[in-house]
Amino acid sequence: MKALLLENIHAEAVKTLRTRGFEVETLPGALGEADLISALDGVDYLGIRSRTYVTRKVLEAAPNLGAVGAFCIGTNQIDLSAATDAGVAVFNAPYSNTRSVVELAIAEIISMARRLTDRNREMHEGRWEKSAVGSHEVRGRTLGIVGYGNIGSQLSVVAEAMGMRVIFYDVVDRLALGNARRVDSLDELLAQAETISLHVDGRASNKNLFGAEEFAKMRPRALFLNLCRGPVVDLDALHENLLSGHIAGAAIDVFPTEPKSKDEPFVSKLRNMPNVILTPHVGGSTLEAQVDIGRYVAGKLTDFNDLGSTSMCVNIPEVAVGPKTADARVVHLHRNVPGVMARLNSVLAEFNMNIGSQTLATKGLQGYAVTDVSGNGYDGLLARLQDLDETIGVRVL
Repeated sequence: MKALLLENIHAEAVKTLRTRGFEVETLPGALGEADLISALDGVDYLGIRSRTYVTRKVLEAAPNLGAVGAFCIGTNQIDLSAATDAGVAVFNAPYSNTRSVVELAIAEIISMARRLTDRNREMHEGRWEKSAVGSHEVRGRTLGIVGYGNIGSQLSVVAEAMGMRVIFYDVVDRLALGNARRVDSLDELLAQAETISLHVDGRASNKNLFGAEEFAKMRPRALFLNLCRGPVVDLDALHENLLSGHIAGAAIDVFPTEPKSKDEPFVSKLRNMPNVILTPHVGGSTLEAQVDIGRYVAGKLTDFNDLGSTSMCVNIPEVAVGPKTADARVVHLHRNVPGVMARLNSVLAEFNMNIGSQTLATKGLQGYAVTDVSGNGYDGLLARLQDLDETIGVRVL
């Protein structure tokens, strides 16, 4: 099997894949659509981060591609519908860099509350501005978290441990941790929070989630953070509110358009604003997080290849399986229609296969079956299974 890893994915991923027998090629940057299509010739598994877009056109041009590993949290850079149609499994790392993002958020909240960027700049200019004006403790202040998933909920716990009062809003009914309190609407959160931190995903409906109307409803002199997805914030509206002083400070780690490499200039209205902390999408970029992400996602790809396991798969029904319990394993992705399992087992019977174990999971229009079989008639079995009308993809391991 050949794997292509883009965007400086950590060497731990290369090590994991090569240890499991993969041929691995690495490229330092992201690839555009045409270059990606060319690079995928002969590639079975693709590893990316956030700047490479895997479109339907890419997937249709790569019929041998078995899976895509997103070595990050988000998967909005992958056309999941097209991947599902093509039978390409998609894996990500939903938990590995959670702590890294939370620690950056906490650091930025404290930095803005204490005006550390101002004090640092003044000292480098030779000015000794020892003053408490505009400098506050975070203890006792209200943090509003928009999006209470893996990162938002952990931020809640850490912020509360520092003495902050935490409220949150999420469209999904989430269990509040500690003394955090759920509010019923975004407007309610905006009216109460002195610091607001966004932790939502990159789905299309979240584009411009935060714009002029939302900034206007925030408390005067509040602080604002976005460490989730660039397109969710209207940066022009943020810029205006920072200039007017309605928003006292902001920390932005993600942007609607980001440079593809360090050789491209970063362009933004927020540059050179003293009350803004800008970071180049490094929320999850700690050594600990990148090592864990590399090991975790590469492990998911190898388990999918070697065992047929789809545990924690984003788009294909999840089946967690261990080593084979019989001579061979039939991995069958199919359209979820009545009678499909009967037809699958009928083909196995035609080839005198004895079923040792069988695991099935369904998700929407797809079903995924892992069947351990023993027998002597494997010649022609794969071709026969591929001919079933319901088959999307099949492997015999």
